[in-house]
Amino acid sequence: MTEMQKSLAVFSGSTNPRLAEAIAQSLGVSLGNVKLEKFANGEIYARYLQSVRGADVFIVQSVAGASVNDALMETLIMVDAARRASARTITAVIAHYGYARQDRKAAAREPITAKLVANLLETSGVTRVMTIDLHQGQIQGFFDIPVDHLTALPIMADYFKSKNLDHSKLCVVSPDVGRAKAAKKLSDMMEADLAIMHKGRPGHNRAEITALIGDVAGKICILNDDMIDTGGSVVAAVDTLKARGAEEVYVCATHPVFSGPGLERMANLDVKEVVVCDTIPVPLEYQTGKIKVISVASLFARAINNVYSNGSVSELFDPDFAL
Repeated sequence: MTEMQKSLAVFSGSTNPRLAEAIAQSLGVSLGNVKLEKFANGEIYARYLQSVRGADVFIVQSVAGASVNDALMETLIMVDAARRASARTITAVIAHYGYARQDRKAAAREPITAKLVANLLETSGVTRVMTIDLHQGQIQGFFDIPVDHLTALPIMADYFKSKNLDHSKLCVVSPDVGRAKAAKKLSDMMEADLAIMHKGRPGHNRAEITALIGDVAGKICILNDDMIDTGGSVVAAVDTLKARGAEEVYVCATHPVFSGPGLERMANLDVKEVVVCDTIPVPLEYQTGKIKVISVASLFARAINNVYSNGSVSELFDPDFAL
């Protein structure tokens, strides 16, 4: 008996079609045909307009945007439709994992919504999750299915190396203690100094910097975070770095959430550049100034190709552990 021919199918949700198209192009395949609509009352409808029977289906979606809840629900519905259409495997390629910040109980009677999202994805029929720069790495443990947790840090490092900045002055800055390990990895990649801030939150979506460990005077600082939401933390961190004598400041983050005043704050921030990835779409009119967008499409494409061909994915999320 001959082995059944495998087939790969990449589909896009409605939140980030440009990234999905770039991933498909990098893979050398055409983006799959799926019909996504809403009923008059807002209910979401999905139907695949091509056969996915026996296929390895990859659904590219960012659980973000104007309606993060619609994005999540659309993902679940697309997964359910693929499962009922007899897809062999279903991988949710989640460029931005919504609700990732609610990964623990920080106060009494709070939910752990990141775990709830994991439960919903598994129940809908997802057999594998692929994502990048989760807010906290332990979210991988919320799943009982394989999770490929990629990182954009090497892409960020390559971008800043290409700018030929004065190597002797470089300093990577973590905006809080929780990001310190990732900032240390980036500083090692760039052979730069490291500084760590301590951030307090006096209120919801409010931040203040209470301490800075490390010398940033006269340094070219690269402030690195996993996401920028309203931008309050970034503004406070940049102000602190300027007050401590930083010569230049760059900001980089994987996920440009940019809700509320976030986009305008970043466009007018007193820094050299704000470098983000295309995990969430940034309006084109904002990409001509300080905001620079670099793509993670080729990284996701390599991961998808390796998963599909039963290759190793470890080198893509931990360059020091390539097998």
